[in-house]
Amino acid sequence: MTILGCTGCGAKLTAPLTRVALPDSAHQKHGYHATAPVLMEPGTYAVDPAPSGPPWRRWGEVSPEEAEAQGVHAPVYALSFGAPGAVALAPGDLRNTAVVPDRCGGSCCGLDGSDGPNLACLRCARPVATRIDDCSLWQVVWLEARAVRRIRDEPEAPAAGWDEALAGEGSAPTDPSGGWNPRWEATVGAALARLLAASDGTPLAVPDGPLAPLFRRALDTLLPPGPGARTVALAGPGLPATAPSPDLALVPRHPVTGEVWRPPGGTIPVPLDAAVWTWLARAPERVLLPVTGGLPEGVERDDPLPLRPWYRFRPAGDVFFHTLARLPEVRLPWLRALYEERRERPWSDPF
Repeated sequence: MTILGCTGCGAKLTAPLTRVALPDSAHQKHGYHATAPVLMEPGTYAVDPAPSGPPWRRWGEVSPEEAEAQGVHAPVYALSFGAPGAVALAPGDLRNTAVVPDRCGGSCCGLDGSDGPNLACLRCARPVATRIDDCSLWQVVWLEARAVRRIRDEPEAPAAGWDEALAGEGSAPTDPSGGWNPRWEATVGAALARLLAASDGTPLAVPDGPLAPLFRRALDTLLPPGPGARTVALAGPGLPATAPSPDLALVPRHPVTGEVWRPPGGTIPVPLDAAVWTWLARAPERVLLPVTGGLPEGVERDDPLPLRPWYRFRPAGDVFFHTLARLPEVRLPWLRALYEERRERPWSDPF
């Protein structure tokens, strides 16, 4: 377990925490809801390896070499040249801090972090963290990399194996409001960027089943039609191998270590959030309330019926562009042209 404290005075700033992989939704904006979800599970933290916070520089002020050193290969609005290593945790796991009154800017229903660190250490008044809880953003506290240090860092238990990590039903596709779970929108947005980068500009064929409503429309929109389509399938621990093997496989990313499950042969792995992958992998096995004689194909019987999203699935466009800009393949002429053409329409559906 890890406890993080203030570098200025050593005060404890967190409850005991366990490190996990940074979620795909870490920087997602998912629409306007009165109550936004919490990004991190209680008792966990994740580290963002990218720089964050000021100073910021517009894209036109940054040389290609400086951008690539930051891991960015296509135009973005601005690049942070702050310290890497900001720490994300659930707001309820924060300790011994107070709000900085003149840094409480927001755009609607809460704090958006645009004024810089808005939480200070109670003991020494040093700004140490930024709380974000506006209605379009995930609720999270970001600890400043240079303002905190580990004051207790016990060796963590070995990460769970794949069977244990993927236990349970996973994350349901519908949120309590009846819409699509933003966690699904984020991980599919990131996976779409990686599928494009691995496609070489050729069509990708998505089979009928749980992947089709998530990926097919977007891939058919972004890639040209034609012969020679490469195949995409779900693969991972416990799923039977298919023959022939797919060209690309959507596989789980370990929720703690971030390790990507590797399919056999020459299949290219494309990671999905483990909880989303688990739900997709086990969807056909989900048993509904039985009735004598069975049910006709396509008929469900359960009480209550499972929630279904009331609108068509849309991947998270901001996560898609964020991920694609940080893949070296975006420098290929066809993919760079697609990125810039879609990015120039910020208020339209990029898919």
